[in-house]
Amino acid sequence: MLTKGQSATKRRPAEAHSASERVRLHKAIAAAGISSRRQAEALIRSGRVSVNGHVVREMGVQVEPGRDEIRVNGQILQAAQKHTYLMLHKPGHVVTTVSDPEGRQTVMDFIPRERRLFPVGRLDFDSEGLVLLTDDGALANRLMHPRYEHEREYIVLAKGRVANEAINRLRAGVDLDEGRTAPARVQLIEHVSGDTRLRIVLREGRKRQIRQMLKKVGHPVRRLVRVRIGSLLLGDLPVGQWRTLTPHEVRQLKRGVESKA
Repeated sequence: MLTKGQSATKRRPAEAHSASERVRLHKAIAAAGISSRRQAEALIRSGRVSVNGHVVREMGVQVEPGRDEIRVNGQILQAAQKHTYLMLHKPGHVVTTVSDPEGRQTVMDFIPRERRLFPVGRLDFDSEGLVLLTDDGALANRLMHPRYEHEREYIVLAKGRVANEAINRLRAGVDLDEGRTAPARVQLIEHVSGDTRLRIVLREGRKRQIRQMLKKVGHPVRRLVRVRIGSLLLGDLPVGQWRTLTPHEVRQLKRGVESKA
């Protein structure tokens, strides 16, 4: 019978495996992409998970994916697919799509083509900044779904000197044609040559939302750069350049998604 902290693998004396190969059962289930960690814990507690033919109900049991036979609802758990995660600093006048019927340059023109990646969400044609590209559909769906309200942060140069009254309107919500926007976090950074630089954090993603909001309060956008999606920061990545996310960044993104499950 498996106990908490016990490995599910029966070891052969001459072939001990390092502890780094073992993971907790709920993490192995989540890594296979069939549930969040919290949902995996619920599956285990309800007796719907077995390891090497034994039903497991306790948290903390360790397994070796690929060696132990893990079943969820009677189905063998397949090994987790290795996904690719890239960030791109999108230039302006580039479309955030896989292809464009008008023949315009897309974000796909800036990244390697070895794997079939796709952009997560959108960043409008004129805007710049952080775009996440991946082949991890489960993560992408969670990040894009409006009910999870993942934060997106922008640095915006607005035309004219934006007064406190207009900033308070942006914070409270602005009435647009499709309805009132959700409250936003808005910070005045500085006034620059008669214009205003703002930091704006949204939890919703309407099309061209910030541009519409600022136009509504009388200060059209001159430049807009997205600098953060959830925990993922653009940092000092140059315009038009891409890089692979670090394992820590991927874990942080997934943790943020799971916390809202």
